[in-house]
Amino acid sequence: MTTDERMEKMEGQLARVKWVNRCLIACIVLSLGVWFILKTFATETAWAQSGVKEIRAKKFVLEDGKGKTRALLGVDEDGPKLYLLDENGKYRVLVAVGKEGPGLCLFDERGELAVLLTVRKEGAMKAPGLWLYDEKRETRVGLGVVKNEAGITLSDENGKNRVVLAQVKDKGGGLVLLDENGKLIWSAP
Repeated sequence: MTTDERMEKMEGQLARVKWVNRCLIACIVLSLGVWFILKTFATETAWAQSGVKEIRAKKFVLEDGKGKTRALLGVDEDGPKLYLLDENGKYRVLVAVGKEGPGLCLFDERGELAVLLTVRKEGAMKAPGLWLYDEKRETRVGLGVVKNEAGITLSDENGKNRVVLAQVKDKGGGLVLLDENGKLIWSAP
């Protein structure tokens, strides 16, 4: 594979990451908009009219018309979590605020982690950023910020970094291409 082909492939992957980012932002904005409209214009429910101002619970379970669990909202020792499940009972979305920070996880149809968006400053993923996983749960694309320096990594099917594009303090940006053993193939500057 030539350098131009690799660059084309990397640009395609970067375009997909940008698309996922835009979709996530659109979902968040849409959710906030719906919440605002409902909060502003919806009529009060019976329990709100009755004077009840607060409901306390450790867990809420939402079921569909067939009695299947479709959403869970709860708090455990790590913090609050919201799970959204598909019609087969597989976890598809997790929004959580844990000890290491907030995060958003998207799961594939098998329930395997596919996308992780986090602002963690501790733990396994120390950098705030976005990680995309393949079907073997290997990190394939990473966008992160470490010590106020941004970077993008593209990894092979074994999770080994093959392309690293990073901002280097006081030196501008840099691009590194690595072989399957992690040895340098090419770098600039």
